Amino acid sequence: MWTYNKILQYPINLKNRNPRMAKNIISQYGGPDGELAASLRYLSQRFSMPDEIAKATLNDIGTEE
Repeated sequence: MWTYNKILQYPINLKNRNPRMAKNIISQYGGPDGELAASLRYLSQRFSMPDEIAKATLNDIGTEE
């Protein structure tokens, strides 16, 4: 069995909230033009690349993003 404890790995202390800044940060990370979308595009293009050098380059870029 396992138990689920809803705690953060690294506790944070927020003094004031800024929803506008949070919206900007999350859109850069997970939005359509964000880092996650870019890395997934590079990694998915890697599988259809016929050239081994280009495949390795896309792999490196995707994992770095």
